Amino acid sequence: MLLFSLHSLMRLDILAWMICLPLIVLAVVMLWIQHRQHRQLASDLEQLSKLRSHSVEYDLVMQAMRLAVWRMDVPSRTMEIEIDYRDHSNSISIPPGTKTTDVVAQILPEYQETVKKGLEDLLTGRVEVFHLQCQVRVPHSEDTYWTEGYATVDKRDLQGTPLSVVGTLMRIDQQKGIEQALMDAVYHAEESDRLKTAFLQNISHEIRTPLNAIVGFSEVLTMVEEQEERTNLIKLIKQNNTHLLRLFDDIVSMSKLEARGGGVLEMSTFELKEVLQALLAKYKPRAIDMGLSIEIEGVDSLPVLTTDRDRLREILNQYLNNAMKFTKEGQVTMGCTEHDGKWRIWVKDTGKGIPEDKCNERLFERFVKVDEFTPGVGLGLSICHTLAMSLDGDVGVESTLGKGSVFWVELQK
Repeated sequence: MLLFSLHSLMRLDILAWMICLPLIVLAVVMLWIQHRQHRQLASDLEQLSKLRSHSVEYDLVMQAMRLAVWRMDVPSRTMEIEIDYRDHSNSISIPPGTKTTDVVAQILPEYQETVKKGLEDLLTGRVEVFHLQCQVRVPHSEDTYWTEGYATVDKRDLQGTPLSVVGTLMRIDQQKGIEQALMDAVYHAEESDRLKTAFLQNISHEIRTPLNAIVGFSEVLTMVEEQEERTNLIKLIKQNNTHLLRLFDDIVSMSKLEARGGGVLEMSTFELKEVLQALLAKYKPRAIDMGLSIEIEGVDSLPVLTTDRDRLREILNQYLNNAMKFTKEGQVTMGCTEHDGKWRIWVKDTGKGIPEDKCNERLFERFVKVDEFTPGVGLGLSICHTLAMSLDGDVGVESTLGKGSVFWVELQK
């Protein structure tokens, strides 16, 4: 009987364990699941916190860079701008559902094929990132602006086919302006270096010519006893002295103009007659020595001008010097006439004249010579052009080969 009772208790104990064990296992599993869910929830909250922080940083970077983020749906070939921090209201806009072809059409034609090829290379996997700088038309305007874009594949299907492309756009007008300014600076530096080299070559040649004559004739003069020959040698020495002094005057004038960058105008109101009469008195002795006559035409009807007196006088001084140099006989005349609502002040001579094909703007550039056998460094007319531009005026020439020339400067009334 006792044995039976013990056996029954053992069976009940086993049955209890059989019933409780699954419950214990179930409880352990539930606790483990609950613990895992708690950890997952904590992880999700942490990720959410990081995502919010990342979003703030993302927006801050976008605003600082003034970027626009665009997305293209590859299957439908449509695009849209999702975020736009560009600060220009005239930038290209891409509303949802815009066809990619319509967006490409707003890019200047010379860049369209490059854009199409870049997107194709991106979608076919030949490149990971597509980058381009191009010009885009301003909506409802003929103006354009520079933009820089980057693009990459965002999503793919299970076969690796691109489903969407994401990219950025940024206005780079200022950057392109700086690049152009740098290119212009490099060009001007190279051009300046070239001009200085040419200037030194011309100057060294031009200085040697009168110096050789002065030194050579001076040495010969000490050995010549005949008075007529000595007089001719002294005349040649004086001519070369005059040429050398004029050469240095031109160099100084050009250097001052370049150093001042045009300088400040000293405007005044004066009678043109006074300026021309002063020039007449300066050049008349030289004209008499050369057997020329020099005069002012219509001296009593000359106008009153308001301009920079010194700059105008320097222009006419250069014109008169050239007229005396190239006129062997006849006369040199100064005057002023009205032309197209402006005052045209001119110097006319009866010299050798200039061929028609050389009577153009290039004649007023540096180092240009009409006659290679006539001494002169070719700075005088360039100085006239620079001075006239600073006076908001213009210069020009009319000439007939063998009959003479008329050089003029036009000034506003």
